Amino acid sequence: MTHSLELPVREPKPRTRGLTMVIDNGAPVRWFEDTVASSGEFIDLVKFGWGTAVVTSGMKEKTEVLAQHRIPYMFGGTLFEKHVLQGRFEEYRAFCLEQGCACVEVSNGTIDLGHEEKARYIERLAPDFEVVSEVGFKDQRRSEMFAPSQWISSIQRDLDAGARSVILEARESGTSGICRPDGEVRFGLIEDVLDAGPPADRLIFEAPNKELQTYFIKRVGGDANLGNIALTDVIALETLRLGLRSDTLLDHSGAVR
Repeated sequence: MTHSLELPVREPKPRTRGLTMVIDNGAPVRWFEDTVASSGEFIDLVKFGWGTAVVTSGMKEKTEVLAQHRIPYMFGGTLFEKHVLQGRFEEYRAFCLEQGCACVEVSNGTIDLGHEEKARYIERLAPDFEVVSEVGFKDQRRSEMFAPSQWISSIQRDLDAGARSVILEARESGTSGICRPDGEVRFGLIEDVLDAGPPADRLIFEAPNKELQTYFIKRVGGDANLGNIALTDVIALETLRLGLRSDTLLDHSGAVR
């Protein structure tokens, strides 16, 4: 739509910053197709959450519509962890290649997988895929015991191993990892990570709700990379990025002074 407003300039797709990573938790096929068709210009990556890819009957239709709109996709890290747990890593690699995934997620948020071993999996997958690693635990107690220095070293280890981006865990509920059980952001942890020097354009902050999205846009900027965005929230998030919602309106006001 044509307008006369002064708005932040968004990098065109394929973007290197300001990424919106959408999570599909098993949406009906037609709804998924309609959403991608109407808001695909704002979607940079789709993650089929957890192990939903295994039980979703409409995967072929979903991946076809993503291919039409040139949107890459990957499966949730939990599916990677399930294969590793059962000693089926090579089957996982073959499955992702067969399904046409351009990206894969490597995580150790649930299983007992050491950080060095996780990095070796990244190295093994990097020649065939763009690897997106995830740092942080789904279990709240493990998350609370994971010190900022450990977050920072894990992020850097994964990047050094060949990960293109690193997701900072918050779960789809926003109650673990970089968040406390009550949903509050671990502000000190975020500051420590940002101060440590990993380029912000290589970090993806999981932000499944408006409060988290607003926080990261205000703290990192409209070009913050945000993940675990619901299909229904893609347009709403774009308005937050552009200052077209009250939560960020004054941050990008463009007001005449």
